[in-house]
Amino acid sequence: MALDTGVTTWLMVSALLVMLMTPGVGFFYGGLVRKKNFISMIALSFLVLALTSIQWILVGYSLAFGSDIGGVIGSLQYLGLSGVSASAGTAAYPPLVYMVFQLFFASVTLTIVTSAVAERVKLTSFIVFALIWLTVVYCPLAHWAWGGGWAQQMGLIDFAGGTVVEICSGFAALALALVIGKRAGFGEYSMEPHNIPIALLGAALLWFGWFGFNAGSALAVNGSTVTAFVNTNTAAAAGALAWMFTSWYLGKPSSLGMVSGAIAGMVAITPAAGFVTPMVAILIGAVAGVLCFGMMLLRISKQLDESLDAWAIHGMGGVWGTLATGLFAAAAVAGFSGFFEGNTHQLVANTVGAIAAVIYAFVMTYLLAVIIDRIMGLRVTPDEEYVGLDICHHGERA
Repeated sequence: MALDTGVTTWLMVSALLVMLMTPGVGFFYGGLVRKKNFISMIALSFLVLALTSIQWILVGYSLAFGSDIGGVIGSLQYLGLSGVSASAGTAAYPPLVYMVFQLFFASVTLTIVTSAVAERVKLTSFIVFALIWLTVVYCPLAHWAWGGGWAQQMGLIDFAGGTVVEICSGFAALALALVIGKRAGFGEYSMEPHNIPIALLGAALLWFGWFGFNAGSALAVNGSTVTAFVNTNTAAAAGALAWMFTSWYLGKPSSLGMVSGAIAGMVAITPAAGFVTPMVAILIGAVAGVLCFGMMLLRISKQLDESLDAWAIHGMGGVWGTLATGLFAAAAVAGFSGFFEGNTHQLVANTVGAIAAVIYAFVMTYLLAVIIDRIMGLRVTPDEEYVGLDICHHGERA
């Protein structure tokens, strides 16, 4: 097929937008931790970007998108990007462009997981964890849903990563938090965010980047692209307002709550972005805002130090969005019918896919974290945690 320069350019721009989300998560998380760990949180996002960029080229892309092996994993046919051409192949864009687009999806997913280890993870252990986690957790899930694996064969529809990115990162963060344990002093004294404006800036970068994340996943420039673009903004707005009004009813309408709601709305619309109408996007985003706010309160009530709420927002928002895709997909939008159009199988396929992603991401991350903790130790020393990771890891002050 001849190279379509318009589609190729759009995918490259979308890849850049998704790339921006990785430091966006870093700034969002950095503003939420204490000042002594501010640089550490942002540095983790850049470290993840670098690690993923190498892992994906060496083996990750092949495991996720290589020819199917038993519905579980891809082959090693693209090892070291062998055969991944910069010329157009069967699609209107070069496979190399798709590779780098997907690379940034893997990067932002792992960055979200850093929520679980904020202010207490040993850098060497995190590097080992990151490389193995990408290989044994993220790559199989990407293959299941997008690379021709069993979930895709069963009929799962996941437009931009409800299972692969959101459920995967959220439940991996929950598992990792359970293994690494609470921060010293958690629940005993205040751990207020040190810089809310920086967190708001990070959220703004996420909102901006999410247009490439969702609309770029159409892998074309057509009506589905436009629908995903509009739905992304619509769900973000609905989520922001729903979280704000819910928190206002219970206290004050905080700015952090509003942007957290926006992120929850975008998380939930991610699997449905190109499959539903904008009116349904309002519903999906609004439910996500209320649901994820409730999950955050549940997490707090259980004294679980999943520090920055990846589980409450990405994990539970991803579950809701994946189920909502099975409920509300409209044939008039992209040719897929959901439960409310009489297609019960679509809801079943998306429910099974969501449950499998929850179990696999949680169990595999938990086992990996336990093994690394016993061999290397996941946590810094108590003295390092007291001083802060900015000084102890990087020799720098914010």
